[in-house]
Amino acid sequence: MRRAYVKLALVTETFPPEINGVAMTFGVIARELGRRGHAVAVYRPRRDDLPAGDTHPEFAEVPMPGLPIPRYPQLRMGLPASGRLRRAWAEARPDLVHVATEGPLGASAVSAARVLGIPVTSSFHTNFHAYTRHYGFGLFHRPVLAWLRHVHNRTRRTFAPTAELCAELEALGFRGTALLSRGVDTWLFHPARRAEPLRQSWGAEPADTVVIHAGRMAAEKNYALLFRAYAAMRAANPRCRFVLVGDGPLRMRLQREHPECVFTGFVPRTELARHYASADIYVHASLTETFGNVLTEAMASGLAVAGFDYAAARQFVIHGKNGLAVPCDQPEALVGAAALLATDDLLRAQLRVAARTAVEAQSWETVIARFEADLMQAAEMGEAPAVAALA
Repeated sequence: MRRAYVKLALVTETFPPEINGVAMTFGVIARELGRRGHAVAVYRPRRDDLPAGDTHPEFAEVPMPGLPIPRYPQLRMGLPASGRLRRAWAEARPDLVHVATEGPLGASAVSAARVLGIPVTSSFHTNFHAYTRHYGFGLFHRPVLAWLRHVHNRTRRTFAPTAELCAELEALGFRGTALLSRGVDTWLFHPARRAEPLRQSWGAEPADTVVIHAGRMAAEKNYALLFRAYAAMRAANPRCRFVLVGDGPLRMRLQREHPECVFTGFVPRTELARHYASADIYVHASLTETFGNVLTEAMASGLAVAGFDYAAARQFVIHGKNGLAVPCDQPEALVGAAALLATDDLLRAQLRVAARTAVEAQSWETVIARFEADLMQAAEMGEAPAVAALA
């Protein structure tokens, strides 16, 4: 007989209030699964700015040992905790463990679940093997990929945010892939949140065109190309303004190099929605995303978007109809698309209306209902046999 709910242990090395796609996704998932009656416990690295044992109406948080990521203090890396998790789960056994990140904490959670015979699933949300090339560790590309494959193939199912990525992972030897798409909060991210006083604070007049970008300011986000695109936009339309929302290791350097731009730092999500809606264009230059929540949030906010034809753009953008999507191997095409949006007022206006329509059906309710069904199925597969601690 199908159970009405599951006791879920969600293990993640990034979670709100941290601001990134994975943290946001699992913050929403934990909240919504809790509202659906499931007992959700979130195991995440302890943060000094959060009280120990912090709880929420929909889920509980269990703080775990962790350290700030070198050169990236905004995020924390969990430490291995297999023994601690085994003891906790032996005493209060979850029906299912879901591992959202493949760091030391996530990998040790897979081991702990397998030792106890608890069904365990995982998510692939970050192309860590691709990041090695952006941080001067290209020689580690293959070992990192092998590690990721090892972690995920020890779980019953690996969820990825697009069918395209599922196929890529299967070609790389990942087994049991399944789709966990990402929703967009179309109530929060809405054109009606446009605020003229906010535009004025950026130095933008009503007739000015504001380009916005939101995200982690890190090497893998392709900021060199992003600023090349902005230079072309400003050359074509001197009334362009560029607003960058977010923080990260590159922020101070970018701010020094581009004093003409507005750098806001991190802002709360409600403010982020106002920032999106108060702009006109969103340019997405990254090629390392597994999805790219920022693109769908920008579209929901009624922005004309330009990006490479993969991940969220491939799923939602119809070139020339609701946005501009260019081939991934043609960076100059992205520069050209950005300049076109800066100068063609009619095209920009048409794309802004169509962008909102394109993502209105991508609700979190639909995404989470499907994920809930997949988790219930995984939990009902029966106990996995207990294995040796090093398996």
